[in-house]
Order: sequence, then C-alpha cells, then structure tokens
Amino acid sequence: MDEEIKILAQQIVKKIDRKVRSAIKSDSHKLSKTIDIGADGTPTKYIDKIAEEVALKELKKSKIPVNLLSEEAGFVDFHGSYVFILDPIDGTRNAMRGIPFFSISLAVGKKMLSDVSYGIVKNVATGDEFIAEKNQGAFYNKKQVVIPDMPASELLFSVSIGKYNDSITRTITNQNVIRSLGCASLEMCMVAIGALDGYIVGKEFLRVTDIAASTLFVRQAGGIVANKYGKKLDMSLTLDERTSVIATGNQHLVDSISRDFMI
Repeated sequence: MDEEIKILAQQIVKKIDRKVRSAIKSDSHKLSKTIDIGADGTPTKYIDKIAEEVALKELKKSKIPVNLLSEEAGFVDFHGSYVFILDPIDGTRNAMRGIPFFSISLAVGKKMLSDVSYGIVKNVATGDEFIAEKNQGAFYNKKQVVIPDMPASELLFSVSIGKYNDSITRTITNQNVIRSLGCASLEMCMVAIGALDGYIVGKEFLRVTDIAASTLFVRQAGGIVANKYGKKLDMSLTLDERTSVIATGNQHLVDSISRDFMI
C-alpha cells in the first residue's frame, strides 16, 4: 500500500472527525435535518452531508487521484487507481440522538471487497480508532489485536433487530445473550477485539460502504466474515449490492449460525 494513500485516508478521517465534533457542539439542532436523498436512495441527514463534503474537498485538492464511493454521493471518479469506500457517519441515528456509538468508516480498495488493503474505523464519540492493513494486522488504538479463537462460555452476539429482523434472527436472539448497537462497522470491530463473540445481520441490507473497513479489521485480527449461509463474504465496490453478515472468531461458530439460516 502506497504510504501517501494511507496518509490521505488518515487525514480525511481526522478532518471529518473534527468537523462532526464541531457540528455536534454548535449545530446539534441541525443534525437530524433531512437535506437530500443519497445515491443509495435513503435520506441524507445534515450530519452525513457535512462529513462527506470534507472527504470530497480533500480528494479534489489532493495531488494523488483517488476515487470515492460514498452512500450519499455515490461513485465519484477522480481517475485514480484506488477507491476510498466511505461511510461518512455509520450509526447516524445514534449520532443524532446523542448515543455515543457512531463512526467514520473509510477503506481503500480497487474493485472488490476482497482487495481492500487498508481501513480505518473511528468511534467519533470516544476517539477509539481501529486500523487494519492487509498482511500487516489489525490495531486498536495502535495496539495490535488478535481475535479470541474460543468464544466466551456464554455467547454474546450483536444482531440487527427491528425492521431488519427475520424469523431466524429472532430464534438466535431467544437462545443467546444479545445486544443491538446500531453501528455495523463498530459492532464488527467489537468482535475483533473480543468484546462480542459475533455480529449477525440476517437480512441482506448492508452495503459495502457499511462494512469494507471493518471486514478487513476482523480478517486481519484472525476472524471470519461470511454471509448468512457461511460463504466467505465478497462483493463489488458499488452501491448496487446488499448483503447479510456473520462476523466471528472461528469457523465452528460461523457453521453453527449459518446452519440455522439454511434450514
């Protein structure tokens, strides 16, 4: 990975973080205002827009051409060989309501999730930072982490519930200790550091912008990211695909969860 690309990614995350923190302090009444419809077809909130504008501004003035894929702007072609896969604010509802669990997620790839080579997930509320580089490892606040191969004796899963729930996920929630935290990128990183034993999304609704950086983080920590049928997750770097997710520390747990979905 080109060092200049990594530095550019770090700078963008840092500047988005600064902008969002400032907006929370000075414009908190505007955060939930819908100001547009994003490229993904969902409403764009003020907080998402100001975060994305930081990335666009930095990429436009960068001497290194890097393309952008973001939920709000879609694909922006700057004629680069790399793509920054950005979720400017993952966990927008948490951010709008003052729940301290929302992130900036930025990954660097070319065409597919499997070729993502660098990723940053930052919890804006706490300052915690998760950085991964392909073949170099996963680092939580600059300390390398390795996912526990053996889960806790009492499994703790984070799952997507509510309108993104399904019957199989409801069965899983009835059998285990469950959390639903509302920020896919951070929830997957929690799996990688051992705070959770697994993250499960049974419905196919996550886009690559939600999970590109955190997928690399989990895998570089030694974990597994699959779809609900247990197949290793891969997808194109577009907004066209949606996916289910199982993220855990070992194949046995993936197999156990995916069997429920294949019944």
